[in-house]
Amino acid sequence: MKKALIVLANGFEDIEAVTPIDILRRGGITVIVAGLGGTEIKGSRGTVIKAEIALEDYNGVPDALILPGGNTGAENLALSPRVKELILSVSSKGKIVAAICAAPALVLAPTGVLDGKKATCYPGMEENFSPKVKASGGDVVQDGNVITSRGPATAFPFALKVLESLAGKGVAEVIAKGTLFRG
Repeated sequence: MKKALIVLANGFEDIEAVTPIDILRRGGITVIVAGLGGTEIKGSRGTVIKAEIALEDYNGVPDALILPGGNTGAENLALSPRVKELILSVSSKGKIVAAICAAPALVLAPTGVLDGKKATCYPGMEENFSPKVKASGGDVVQDGNVITSRGPATAFPFALKVLESLAGKGVAEVIAKGTLFRG
């Protein structure tokens, strides 16, 4: 069974965290919620999520690494050497690296995994992309093993794209239909 690791840091964007957790679990993916610095993580809108594990205690390389945005949450992720190490490890093995909102610009771009790829992020944050990144205005952009998305309203199609990459288009279509998604 495929495994996805979603890393939450204080200040995460609530929708961008909960939507991928829900959609991937509906699609049969094992989702591990890891908290940066502990297991009780508070979102930007006040939602407190109890992670299954502190990121510092997580070992292994998941089939997908998911990094929600929220400006403060993304800034906190970007400060973590463990998050950077995971991004580089997952990417080097050709596994899925997925980030949304501010996270593509603040967390992924500094690691170099976006260099030479098309990517999107929250409008205005692309100024944090290096000149080697091909900025796109698309809602969800997949280039190789990297999936990026723009923000809260794009969390649902972002989650479905990650699911499609892990479980196939048919599974993603079944989940989209069952949840009444009309993307």
